[in-house]
Amino acid sequence: MKKWWNWLLGIALFCLLFIAIPLTYTGDSREKLKSMFDDYIQKFNKTYKNNTEEYETRFNYFVASVREIEVLNSQARGPDEHKARYGLTKLSDMSKAEYRDIHLSDEQPHKRENIQNKTHHKGHKHTRSLVDIDISKNDDSSGNSPHDNIYIIIRRRRASLPLKVDWRTKGVVGPVRDQGLCGACWAFSTVGIIESMAAMNSGTLKSLSVQEAIDCAGLGNSGCEGGDICLLLDWLMITNTPVQSDTDYPLKLRDGMCRANASSAGVLVDSFTCNDYVDAEDKILEAIANHGPVTVAVNALTWQNYLGGVIQYHCSGEPRDLNHAVQLVGYDLSAEVPYYIVKNSWGKEFGNGGYLHLAIGNNVCGLANEVAAVYVK
Repeated sequence: MKKWWNWLLGIALFCLLFIAIPLTYTGDSREKLKSMFDDYIQKFNKTYKNNTEEYETRFNYFVASVREIEVLNSQARGPDEHKARYGLTKLSDMSKAEYRDIHLSDEQPHKRENIQNKTHHKGHKHTRSLVDIDISKNDDSSGNSPHDNIYIIIRRRRASLPLKVDWRTKGVVGPVRDQGLCGACWAFSTVGIIESMAAMNSGTLKSLSVQEAIDCAGLGNSGCEGGDICLLLDWLMITNTPVQSDTDYPLKLRDGMCRANASSAGVLVDSFTCNDYVDAEDKILEAIANHGPVTVAVNALTWQNYLGGVIQYHCSGEPRDLNHAVQLVGYDLSAEVPYYIVKNSWGKEFGNGGYLHLAIGNNVCGLANEVAAVYVK
């Protein structure tokens, strides 16, 4: 018995050696990563190659990112064309704390005392749901995670929900923007859906001012230091402030003096909804299909090295972990892993041309906790 135990322990220790090598990156492995890091510096036009101290600091962060990339890719499941893919991005030389502070401190739903299902309107009447969608998980005995398969059954009533919706193809979604070092995702995502709704009303897509929201929005919003999508819509409604064009109020990506006024030309918010749709993502799908793009708060902590595919795991959906805001501009229920089409504000170099895909049905990355849709005049 003792001999058997020693044999088993020996195998375990042998395996640990091979596990430890890619996780510690010492010796030759670390030198190989230095070569990879130099290529990374050139590809992403980093400026610190000749700054020895910053080079070493960034290299250590780079190694940590490579480590995380390996872990995330090893845990991804499903067909290769659908599962999320992680690799080196322009953010891979940042520490987790730096990434969090710069890119994930901007959406702050906790500033609202109580996020409830709310409708703010001026004479707008809501229609009852026309589609009932049952979102369920596969729970087989194969040992696979229930997240491996999401089955969506659409039961038709008076009208059908399209299997695919992509508002980009309708010419009502503006280009991907880059918020840079300004923590104003809450403004980018909210102004983005106002742009879309105005384009649907007028037939013309016009770029609207994010800077106006950064400079002016009150009620707890703090410009480049963070804010909340629903608080911005609250402020626009209460003050009856029109969202001006980007030409009239151009983007500076820094806090500035407010130049908005009620007499300015622009788009007025007529009404909006701000809802918690956890365990009710059919409502999100219905809003996208029958109304238009919506904006949501998410937890983007694991997006630092995202390249493409459908994110299904690896990010908490708890309300306390929400830290970013994005637009949902469509979905695909016919895909093997049904997903939302997500427009981000980290530039076109991020993800798939500035977009990513989040799986439908499991409140992935907390996307269903705070969902806002808007109506414009």
